[in-house]
Amino acid sequence: MSGIINILLNFSLHIGYPGIVLLMTIESSFIPFPSEVVIPPAAYLAQQGQFNLTFVVLAGILGSLLGATINYVLAITLGRRIIYALASTRCAKIFMINANKVQKAEKYFLKYGNASTFLGRLVPAIRQLISIPAGFSRMNFRNFLLFTFLGSGIWTAILAVLGYAFGANQELLQRYYKEISAFFLSLAGIFVIYVLYRVIKERGGASHRPGTAPKKPDISK
Repeated sequence: MSGIINILLNFSLHIGYPGIVLLMTIESSFIPFPSEVVIPPAAYLAQQGQFNLTFVVLAGILGSLLGATINYVLAITLGRRIIYALASTRCAKIFMINANKVQKAEKYFLKYGNASTFLGRLVPAIRQLISIPAGFSRMNFRNFLLFTFLGSGIWTAILAVLGYAFGANQELLQRYYKEISAFFLSLAGIFVIYVLYRVIKERGGASHRPGTAPKKPDISK
């Protein structure tokens, strides 16, 4: 574990802020790349005086916005049928993408609406692909950027706190890295559950109002 962390620290030191933006762009697009190996090491270096923590977080958010926008634009440009066809190819499997995962993200979007582009940024299984159904539905781009900014901002800040808070004690970080990551992910999960509860409660109230009926588009075509 010590060797892995040292490799990540040296890598982060060499790529700088542009590298953080690039890697987070990749992480938020259709190429799977864990943000957990980008932000915490950079935040650790910020604690050591090598980086600025604010710039690390901003670089992470910028990269997340760029990657999410790529998926959003691809969904609008190519359309639903082509995206699903591409997701079913052997090439997509290399990036660990398949039609079922796209459909899962789309159902999530249809269930929670525009708020899913915020909530989905905090859900590991959804975060990578939630921008695609937003593109399918041609969600208002300003709202898309706002919700994505908020969700990715919280996620990036959690990872940054993880790396920065334990930067003063490298031995502790190396020993409890997995446990600390799980703790912060649990906090994010609790927050997501709370927000989902509020969204479902509000939607439930709206569905019982006279003259209102929820519409669920058919995603099986």
